[in-house]
Amino acid sequence: MNRKKNIHYAWWILLGLSIIVGLGKGALNNSAGLFLPPVTKDLGIGTGNLSLYFSVSAIVTLIFLPIGGKLMAKYDPRLLLTVAIILQAGAFAMFGLMSSVWGWYLFAIPLAVGGVFITVIAGPVLISQWFKKNNGLALGILSAAGGALGAIAQPIVGYLIANQGWRASYMLVGIAVIVIVVPVILLLIKKTPKEKGLLPYGAEESKGVGNPNAAEMSVQGVTMAVAKKSSAFYALVIFFFLVTSIASFSMHIPTFLMNKGFDVAFAGNVMATYMIGVLVGSLIIGFLSDKIGTKNTAILSMVVGLIGIILLLVSVSSTIAITIAVGMFGTISSSIGTLGPALASSLFGNKEYSQIYSNASLGLAISSIVALPAYGYVFDFTGSYNVVLISIIIMLIINIIAVIVAFKGKKKLEQAGLWNK
Repeated sequence: MNRKKNIHYAWWILLGLSIIVGLGKGALNNSAGLFLPPVTKDLGIGTGNLSLYFSVSAIVTLIFLPIGGKLMAKYDPRLLLTVAIILQAGAFAMFGLMSSVWGWYLFAIPLAVGGVFITVIAGPVLISQWFKKNNGLALGILSAAGGALGAIAQPIVGYLIANQGWRASYMLVGIAVIVIVVPVILLLIKKTPKEKGLLPYGAEESKGVGNPNAAEMSVQGVTMAVAKKSSAFYALVIFFFLVTSIASFSMHIPTFLMNKGFDVAFAGNVMATYMIGVLVGSLIIGFLSDKIGTKNTAILSMVVGLIGIILLLVSVSSTIAITIAVGMFGTISSSIGTLGPALASSLFGNKEYSQIYSNASLGLAISSIVALPAYGYVFDFTGSYNVVLISIIIMLIINIIAVIVAFKGKKKLEQAGLWNK
């Protein structure tokens, strides 16, 4: 009786992941842009040349994702995540000692290797292991918590740069993240419920009473070998590539607005609305994934994004319409961390989830290399983002089709008896 009254350990896993992923993304990855102006000014490095380390990081991520998925399935996540945060945050701290752009290119490698585990794989993999019920909500909370921690970290990092200089700030932030995250990993993170003598959250208690094989009974789905031969897998890769490409436009929104004649202050306010859209969207998408299914939620999210982009395309001077449009567009960014993992789980189960999710995420890494500069070049050549917005509308429609194709592919796997229930 007492056991039912206790908080299921899955929620402690979610708390730990929220801190780990939130600081990895918010304090390290998302604050990187704040360092560009002072570093380029101090060292006389071109912004474009320094920014290339983002591309180096994206390429390393692309290469290491499949390897990371296999390691996550095989080894203790506490060991992997401890090494990962030391690599990621340690490389970030080392930037503070660099005096040549080549230092950023070099340390972008361990930064990305650690980031593969911290910001991409760990959350979806561990949540799929621990949550049989409310999986989507857990992913939504994780994404929202990451956004909230990022919102807190950004002004702190900005303050440090302004008062301590960029060198000290790199080192202070990197070391602080290691000091906070390592104890969280060691104290809270467990690989599977079986390690704690539990069933996943939401699994029927009756299955676990006196049954040593209860944990194995909760494992279902297809293997990586089967998944890679299905249309569902390639439709998911396309979804990842396009949704990340679409979300990448958020980096160009300030330029888009100022090109339309709005000032920097308005652009800043609109980007705040965008962050609210990401935060709220994460929770709504997570909730809806559990209530109406990931297929319907994914289609609905793409439709919301479609309306937002059309509003941006047709709104010339309406500040209200633009603000609403950008807030709606924020749901696309939130879907990367919520819909993507939830779709992978719905389509392929959790039998070899880490390998399947990490391989499908290759689309995410590829788009990070391609989309951002492509949008910039289009604007340079045309003087407008209209072509980009029309392209995004087409990508959103393709993504709706990809979701439908993916679930038809899942049905074929089930009919062929390849889905292990």
